[in-house]
Amino acid sequence: MMKAGPDIARIAALIGDPGRSNMLTALMSGKALTASELAQEAGITAQTASSHLGKLADGGLIAADRQGRHRYYRLSNDDVAGVLEALMGLAAGAGHLRMRTGPKDPELRRARICYDHLAGDFGVQMYDSLMRRKFLTAGDQVLAVSKPGEVFLAGLGIELPVQGKSRRPLCRACLDWSARRSHLAGALGAALLTRFEDLKWAARIPDTRIIRFSRRGEAAFAETFRPVSA
Repeated sequence: MMKAGPDIARIAALIGDPGRSNMLTALMSGKALTASELAQEAGITAQTASSHLGKLADGGLIAADRQGRHRYYRLSNDDVAGVLEALMGLAAGAGHLRMRTGPKDPELRRARICYDHLAGDFGVQMYDSLMRRKFLTAGDQVLAVSKPGEVFLAGLGIELPVQGKSRRPLCRACLDWSARRSHLAGALGAALLTRFEDLKWAARIPDTRIIRFSRRGEAAFAETFRPVSA
């Protein structure tokens, strides 16, 4: 007998197919990709990719933007990214890894993009620093920026609200798959990563999810988001 409520079985089935999961993982880079690019990422034919993309769109997991003759696909929102990141953590914690670790693995664990915000060790350090210094406060499972936090962010060149007219949450916790602890997602998480790039602290490595900090950027980040004793 069917139970009333959210149909998690449908979402799980959409994500659970290997071809679709490969395409969704590719979109975790935050870069919009064409159907042919996603087919290549998933190792499937263009026809099969088209069928998968239709199902993912119908399920609300992806959205498409048309530009000229091409359609570019992206994750529909950062809630989808959060679910995927959490599932990656669950899989990694249970030992379900699809490939051997390689040269890029330490860099991915150190700092990477999770849809449009900073993840990895750097992301976790930033989140911990903001929470322990009470720049972010948590209550009823919702994160908020405190008054001292607003002053801190203004010093970095970020004025609130950063979400504009979007209904996207200003800030929320996202479970980091490699660290198994939280990093900062939402509009504020995205704004901070953009600010790090503008300041030349960090840059995205093309065709990967890696975020690489310069020596100057790493020193500035460490000073700005210094560890704080509990």
